[in-house]
Amino acid sequence: MKKSFFALALMGGLAVLNSWGADAPLRLVGVTVTPHLMLDSMRYAKPPEPPDGALVTLFLRNDSTDHQTVILPPDLPSTLQNKAPNDLLESGDIAWHDFPGAHPDLIRSVPPDGLTTLTFNGRKKPFGAGGDIAVRLGAESAPLWSGSVRLSEPDLWISAVTFFAPDNAILPDEAIIHIANQTEQAVTLESCTLWVAEDPSRPWAFVPKVQLKDLTPFGGMRDIPSRDRGGFAMKTGPLPRTNAVVEVVVRRPDSEPRAIWAKIRIKPEYFDISGGWVGGADKLTREPFLKTLKLLHVNTGHIALTPGYSDTELYKKYPIKYFGALTPWEQYDTDAMLPFIHGAEFLGEPQYGGGRPVPPQEVWQKLLPYAATRFATTLTHSEERIWRDYAGLSDFPHYDAYRVTAPSPDLWIKYADRWGGKKIAWGAPLETIGDMCRSLRELNRPAPCAYWSQGPHQGWGVYGGRRRTSPTPDEIRLQAYHALSTRITSLYWFNLSLKSLLKWRDTLDELRRCGREMRVMAPWLLRGDAYEFQRLRRPDGAWDWDIASVCAPDAALLFALDLDYSPDPNERVFRFGVPRDAAWSFRLPPWLRGRIVDVFRFDADGVFEVNWTRTEDGVQITDRISRVGAYFAATDPNTRKNVEAARLAIAAEEQALNFDPIGNDADWAVLESIRQETEK
Repeated sequence: MKKSFFALALMGGLAVLNSWGADAPLRLVGVTVTPHLMLDSMRYAKPPEPPDGALVTLFLRNDSTDHQTVILPPDLPSTLQNKAPNDLLESGDIAWHDFPGAHPDLIRSVPPDGLTTLTFNGRKKPFGAGGDIAVRLGAESAPLWSGSVRLSEPDLWISAVTFFAPDNAILPDEAIIHIANQTEQAVTLESCTLWVAEDPSRPWAFVPKVQLKDLTPFGGMRDIPSRDRGGFAMKTGPLPRTNAVVEVVVRRPDSEPRAIWAKIRIKPEYFDISGGWVGGADKLTREPFLKTLKLLHVNTGHIALTPGYSDTELYKKYPIKYFGALTPWEQYDTDAMLPFIHGAEFLGEPQYGGGRPVPPQEVWQKLLPYAATRFATTLTHSEERIWRDYAGLSDFPHYDAYRVTAPSPDLWIKYADRWGGKKIAWGAPLETIGDMCRSLRELNRPAPCAYWSQGPHQGWGVYGGRRRTSPTPDEIRLQAYHALSTRITSLYWFNLSLKSLLKWRDTLDELRRCGREMRVMAPWLLRGDAYEFQRLRRPDGAWDWDIASVCAPDAALLFALDLDYSPDPNERVFRFGVPRDAAWSFRLPPWLRGRIVDVFRFDADGVFEVNWTRTEDGVQITDRISRVGAYFAATDPNTRKNVEAARLAIAAEEQALNFDPIGNDADWAVLESIRQETEK
């Protein structure tokens, strides 16, 4: 790491630190507490540790009377519960922190009337919800700030923050913010301030960039009812792609205004579909392979700048966003390159680390240099049992866990109760994909999340006697949709190498269909937030449906996912039954309630009528389906027309490629010849 990215050449900085006397210059203006959680649906060989910790961020403002910049050097004494944070790392009380001393080159500065943040991820009591933590920054005789911090169970929080850029722009100019109100009273939206780290060399020095009272609340509703959700859109003007703090002020009838806070990375959000490790120059210079990826709607891959592809007309026709270490930075961190960057990913799966788990603090240190770039950092999580220790480390977390014929940290034979007492070692309940997505989302809110979804892969072996070493089309579809129903904002297929695609031709049509559907849903997935989830059983206790909703300002995406499937004892694959009649009641958020004018089902083939009625708090849908039902509930009567127009346009793009290895044997043979040539 180059010290110049973080060190500030401020003369007299240490002298300033020693001159405050009794008037501490920093003031604690906010705290966010994100409690750890542990799923009760996952099964492991050994019971996990209890989730007693929490991810905690302190928001500190420079209120010094003489308007000096406050410096927090790496040797600044700081304590949590009278212990140095590094000592708490050694004892296992916290998983990671960014307090002074976390890295010898990190020097924080807080400009006059500006903010900074300090974060620790607690593992044990009292470093979790309900704890009281004594915090001190600076010498005991003259601290920059000290006090007791109550880690209250959250009852009001920012659940999602998403930024949007105009077409062909690299800087976003709009934000959509979703709020969860679990208090006993309604709250009224008052204002929003966006604090931005405008100087790339000082990514933890925040100044107010946008201060607005003229918000655009969802459905025109500034009031968010008790134990419900709301939110607003705001025009911000062009924003730098850097760290930021969101401060939302709400008011309750019988109390003072209350500020709620979140730290976030500003990046324009797009729903990207990755093919994983799609190949090097030998594959990326072959137009038929690039056409195949585009046919499957893949626009992202684990690739770097590739001579013969990146510098040719091929890249202009078939661009694939770069997803990797993005080094050297000067080649990627340019205005011309940023539209073609997905994110920085270079740590693999640190929870496994090639046999040695990489400690969360070490992960933080490795991600630290990227704070001075315009890249969003991503991190691959692997194991729900311990990924809470890694919460909050990256800008765009995702996870990697599959449910059939693949390595997995959970013990699949322990799900026997799901299959009527039958033990199977080749697969696990598909619906646990959704469970894990919800876990990761809640541990990292309000950051967007993605998912590595199981696709065809030629490298898996035989598990539990299952002869098919990749998922079936149904297993691919259900795993992807369990993730989509939780409001992921990108999906990564593992792993669409040429060899994998050729080995599992029967899966390609499902990949194309899912890709077409994701592209249609993308605007609502990006502007929405997960609202409600239910796991339904029949009166006799049999598994029936998962239903979930993702709610945007103008419509809701409603999902019904089939749980009535079973393991085939002979083929060792999951089998779904024929379509069956079902009725589901979906509760909707206040801004959509009573305003729905149209409900319809959609998939890759079109839009379809369903029977539906408004209810007091949402809609009820009656339909006949199996596997997946995806529905729009819209307040705009033109939504159906717009969805179908988008679907037709996407299908036309597929046709325009004039290449279809899914249904055309001659085109399939072209891909096979490329494989043979490149493997000589």
